[in-house]
Amino acid sequence: MTFGQVGAFAITKYREGAREMIRKINVERFSLTTSKPFDEVVAGVNGAISHPDMAEFGRSTHEARSFAELKSAVEKGLSKAGLMLFMQFDQGAVVRKETGHETPKMIRFIIGNPLIMKEMAKNVPDAGSYAPVTVLVDERADGVHLSYDRMASFLAPYGNAQALAVARDLDSKIETVLRDSAA
Repeated sequence: MTFGQVGAFAITKYREGAREMIRKINVERFSLTTSKPFDEVVAGVNGAISHPDMAEFGRSTHEARSFAELKSAVEKGLSKAGLMLFMQFDQGAVVRKETGHETPKMIRFIIGNPLIMKEMAKNVPDAGSYAPVTVLVDERADGVHLSYDRMASFLAPYGNAQALAVARDLDSKIETVLRDSAA
């Protein structure tokens, strides 16, 4: 095995023709706390994003014969904020099963827009591993927390100005949804 350090990468050559790279990424977490009730905050997030039938969405995007058809199918599924829900997990339910208590309340939203992801990934392919994004809404003793790891912080180490501009715009969209939901 050969080990080396190249810039922000640690590289290990472990067999001919293959490399292993580890990149350090400093993540910026946007987080805000509100005294608004948990269910109202969750309703606010849900109200700001669309909830397409994902089976139908998958079919229509898969069957698109051109980018114009794909774009049209995606745009039909977007909210005014330009975002859609891909999946929602009630992570608090798992914890509550063990404790037998009514808390914690914790919902993880997987939110995004395939067209935004495309614009980032065509310049930084690794963007596909960060999008769609996760938003966490959880209830704690000091209030309801809304948290989001900024896409721009994930993509900053790649040094691509075009991808960063798209990521910053996505961060702005998500953070606006969170601020509005907490207000």
